[in-house]
Amino acid sequence: MKKFLFSISFIIGFGFFQAQNTELVFVHFKDKPNKAAFYANPLSELSQKSLDRRSNLGIPLNDQDAPIEPTYIQNIQNLGFTVADSSKWLNGVIVNATEAQIDILEDQSFVDSVESFVVHPGIPFAPENHKNKWENFENMLLTEFDYGIGAAQIDQINLRQLHQAGFTGTGISIAVIDTGFPTVDTGSAFSRLWTNNLIKGGYNFVSKNTDIYNLSLNSHGTIVLGVIGGFLNGDFAGAAPDADFYLYATETTAQEIPEEQIYWIEAAEEADRKGVDVITTSLGYSTFDDSRYDLTYDDMNGSVSFIARGAQIAAEKGIFVLSAAGNSGQDSWHYIISPADNAKVFTIGAVDSAGNSSSFSSFGPNSAGVVKPDGSTRGTNTATVFDDFTTFASGTSLATPLAAGGVACLLQALPNTMSRENIKNLLKNTASLAPNHDDQMGYGILNFGKAYNDFLAVNENPASENFKIYPNPNNGNFSVESSGEGNIKILDMSGKLIYTGKLIKGKTDISLKLPPGNYLAISEIGRTKVSEKLIIR
Repeated sequence: MKKFLFSISFIIGFGFFQAQNTELVFVHFKDKPNKAAFYANPLSELSQKSLDRRSNLGIPLNDQDAPIEPTYIQNIQNLGFTVADSSKWLNGVIVNATEAQIDILEDQSFVDSVESFVVHPGIPFAPENHKNKWENFENMLLTEFDYGIGAAQIDQINLRQLHQAGFTGTGISIAVIDTGFPTVDTGSAFSRLWTNNLIKGGYNFVSKNTDIYNLSLNSHGTIVLGVIGGFLNGDFAGAAPDADFYLYATETTAQEIPEEQIYWIEAAEEADRKGVDVITTSLGYSTFDDSRYDLTYDDMNGSVSFIARGAQIAAEKGIFVLSAAGNSGQDSWHYIISPADNAKVFTIGAVDSAGNSSSFSSFGPNSAGVVKPDGSTRGTNTATVFDDFTTFASGTSLATPLAAGGVACLLQALPNTMSRENIKNLLKNTASLAPNHDDQMGYGILNFGKAYNDFLAVNENPASENFKIYPNPNNGNFSVESSGEGNIKILDMSGKLIYTGKLIKGKTDISLKLPPGNYLAISEIGRTKVSEKLIIR
């Protein structure tokens, strides 16, 4: 298949080895009889952080948010089926069933329909041994580098400006959906996350337990997490080192089975329950060990695969969903894979240090003509960490978490009421090729500093109860109204710090000799940081 990692997991129902006689199906239920109880008490299903995200973005609760009806699952089990996985968003369960058993399922009064994972039924069963489309990180030489190993990739996407302004992902929750996370619980490269209580939880949806750090698990997830949250003092800092993280395993490398799409959706649903702001995934699907479940390019329209539908629902809940485009740019199949094909997913391609598309980066658009990828970041020789060391790896698997870290910093910097679609458009409009695009790089290399500056240009004086500059614009002489004592920093638009001073509660007068232009003023009052565009004329 065209997914850069992966494989099997947990086999349910009548088993993979009876696939000649059975097929994986999704049993859609008709309703949710107890949804009124959910609406009366949403906290029974969703965290306050999840409800706050919806409130901030004006997203109402709907029936998708209500839990699945447990008696329906029990009724399916009473028919003799093993049910290990379900989706409240899609309102149903997955089982393996024969044609005769599908007829029985469809006759149940609580069943709306039975949908097969087989998209093209004319394709016969044919087990295949697919080579994994990902990098063999375990065999790479892990070498310590001088300070600044990650500087080039941070500067290529102009993320340093946001970091220097204090936007390092604080308060933003990121769900990493991947294979597993060995050494994250023991390696010094991740100790800062534990020291600061930034790993908030995790689950293995393959083995149905919390075993996500086992050394037998594939380490791809660890390498991905390292790009965002890894930290080795003097050697490396990730793209959003102060974000909160939820770590979910939905993938293994032994087999490639369609159930993995539902594992992913279950992880996304759990991420939504926890109130995450960002989902980053470097998993994708087009072919499987059983070729009956294969997807064609025509199916890459964002609505055929189960995972694409689940990713869209996650995005509609206000989660910023990022997905890797794929590593098939040099193959006969050189297209993006699912869920990167969904229009509401922010799809990431890969570039090298010179800003050229990485040869392996998969091509868009999706089969409906939607521009994909949406943008690109460094994916060739991307710096990351593993265990106690720094290292380099390549793939859109690395470009995606780099972009996700930038998104987390941008979400921290922007108003929490700004729609995710507006933020996506802001990023696309400020990327290196915009307003143009191409099929391998999308709108080009993302530029997080420019995205933030362009936001400030339109919203020159974002309202703040704690921090206000007046007059603004000014000639370098201005006053700052502050709710408390703290500090003020002035940066130019490249992110260079040019002034630091003290703030007193009330009014602070400041006089600077600076050339006319736009600057960024940042107040630090306690643990609160507020930024405002400063205009000198």
